[in-house]
Amino acid sequence: MKLWGGRFTKETNQLVHNFNASLSFDQKFYQEDVEGSIAHVTMLAAQGILSEEDKTAIINGLNGIHEDIASGKLIIDEEHEDIHSFIEAHLIERIGDAGKRLHTGRSRNDQVALDMKLYTRKQVLEMDELLKSLLQSLLKIMKENTETIMPGFTHLQKAQPITLAHHMGAYFEMFKRDRSRLHDLFERMNYCPLGSGALAGTTYPLDREATAQELHFSAPTLNSMDSVSDRDYLIDFSSAMSLIMMHLSRFCEEIILWNTNEYQYIEIDDSYSTGSSIMPQKKNPDIAELIRGKTGRVYGTLMSLLTTMKGLPLAYNKDMQEDKELVFDAIDTTKGCIVLFQGMLDTLTFRKDKMRASAEGGFTNATDAADYLVKHGVPFRDAHGIVGQLVLYCIERNLSLGEMSLEEFQAISPVFEEDIYEAISMETCVSKRNTIGAPGPDAMKEVIASYENYLQRNDA
Repeated sequence: MKLWGGRFTKETNQLVHNFNASLSFDQKFYQEDVEGSIAHVTMLAAQGILSEEDKTAIINGLNGIHEDIASGKLIIDEEHEDIHSFIEAHLIERIGDAGKRLHTGRSRNDQVALDMKLYTRKQVLEMDELLKSLLQSLLKIMKENTETIMPGFTHLQKAQPITLAHHMGAYFEMFKRDRSRLHDLFERMNYCPLGSGALAGTTYPLDREATAQELHFSAPTLNSMDSVSDRDYLIDFSSAMSLIMMHLSRFCEEIILWNTNEYQYIEIDDSYSTGSSIMPQKKNPDIAELIRGKTGRVYGTLMSLLTTMKGLPLAYNKDMQEDKELVFDAIDTTKGCIVLFQGMLDTLTFRKDKMRASAEGGFTNATDAADYLVKHGVPFRDAHGIVGQLVLYCIERNLSLGEMSLEEFQAISPVFEEDIYEAISMETCVSKRNTIGAPGPDAMKEVIASYENYLQRNDA
């Protein structure tokens, strides 16, 4: 059944029908279509536009269709153009003329806009819950590793000693920002387009506030042209998903590096690894690599939507149908990657001995040696030069700073005393850094308490 056939004298060419149709993908929100239609007819009856008898028949019919689709009793076929015409056709078939009144005061334009908003809103909430669960896993690792010393890096070069808890905290902040973006998006998109019609509203005395309230929106939208042509929220969502995937990809890159023989910081569980068809020794981080690879796929959705929308005049244009397949795929990809990543993270084994040895072997305590000199009256720029000489001396003799004798220290600067060894120990290097946000135990204790409170809040 086509919703627009009266003006036409010829059947649509089959190739045109196939090219124009959206049922193969928009069937994904059959539940939202039923939900929106029930709210619409409830309002129509309350306004005296529809009889109570017709309202009851339509609602019962819609609920029956929903149940039959969900159970598999009613199969969604390709005969219809979209999910809206599919449901309306089956409604008319089941309840007769009353079903033909369902579309009163409504256009397919505002119907599509509503269904997509309802579906997207639900997906935003589900993704937020997945991120919250991932943050709980990160916090668990942080609490267990406040004393697990490892090197921090800049430029992929060992820089200063930190703790594993501190490193995980950086990703906690990233995913926390991702949740904040989702919360902002939800508030910004949560306005109901139903009742906007094709682009200019309707002459029926609709109660748009009632349908907005029924569907748990903040309020109705205030411009009918924008209502049916707005895809900003999908671009916002695609941008938010792109950032989530970027953060997952950065994390996966580190897991891939840490899993190499050169690092050996972690062991990926067998259940999240694969092997080689020819090399029996291989244990590959394929899940981390695939998540890293799928990031580009989600980026593609964002760029495609921006490109599609950039030249469209008001109001609705058929180009906008291209939003659905892209966004559906990005949602499924991002949610799947979050779940798989958390499973991999939860089963990682951290090689604390390797992390500690790595931190000790890369002059990560050189800055602390310079700070030692500053605290003994040496200007920082001079101290920087002195420690540079120490590092060069150690490189030439294959030593670490802690392996130098006091005489060797004093040969380069007489300021050094016996307490230099305590000052440049890994524990001191970390424990003295207690400004908020640093890896020291007091600072980390405060941050972890803040994160616990954040995850316990109802609005988190």
